[in-house]
Amino acid sequence: MKKEEIEVIPTERIQKTLARCGLGSRRQIEAAIKLGQININRQPVVLGQKLQEGDKITWKNRAWVVEAEHVMPRVLMYNKPLGEVTTRQDEKGRKTVFDSLPRIKGQKWLNIGRLDINTTGLLLFTTDGDFANHMMHPSANIDREYACRVFGEVTAEVIDNLLSGVELEDGVAKFSDIQAAGDEDRGSNSWFHVAIMEGKNREVRRLWESQNIQVNRLKRVRYGGVFLPKNLRKGQVKELNIKELDILFKDTRYEPPVSTLVVKSIKKGRR
Repeated sequence: MKKEEIEVIPTERIQKTLARCGLGSRRQIEAAIKLGQININRQPVVLGQKLQEGDKITWKNRAWVVEAEHVMPRVLMYNKPLGEVTTRQDEKGRKTVFDSLPRIKGQKWLNIGRLDINTTGLLLFTTDGDFANHMMHPSANIDREYACRVFGEVTAEVIDNLLSGVELEDGVAKFSDIQAAGDEDRGSNSWFHVAIMEGKNREVRRLWESQNIQVNRLKRVRYGGVFLPKNLRKGQVKELNIKELDILFKDTRYEPPVSTLVVKSIKKGRR
């Protein structure tokens, strides 16, 4: 009896499994389900329907089979250079951050958060959609740290405003910490390290700009407990090892499942 209980594989909602395996975002998958584009075992899927081992999925003229494996999320650190965009394809033909990532068979790298084209530094990528969602969700309370070179007079009042909260066009935002870093440059330039709990579009720049302070250099140096290594050059990647992953999971209070449902592609003619 105990042996049978150990071998039981938990079921999982289809949109969760497909997103975690990199077949699309949850929003894309849910939209495809509503349009009747995804089938399980030749039957249309209902939103929230659960998968189990052995199920066959068809979508976009492709087919997959559901298997159970012990799969740990893979996580990459990437030192983003200036001028790259955080998107898979750019309509203007600009280089994207995905161009520099190693290819992985049967999976996709998913970005954890974004950096705008003029921001450099630490970007994290994972193969696990669930982990990516966990890292970006506000309830996880994971902060990000940036090094900023700013132009303008940063007074005690300015710092107090930025720590207390500023009304932006999309709501109130604030830094959770501000620390002066290094001596002042020529003129009115100075360096600061700031921490922020959210990842709204251009939030760091917009906070400074609300105080008539211009950001002329911005670099992310930390995401949660992951620091940008000093020896990781711009455009280079480093994959976290098992020990580093364990520290990251504990730091962010993430519990990877012991047994995971995965989907594996079925070649045509073998369906």
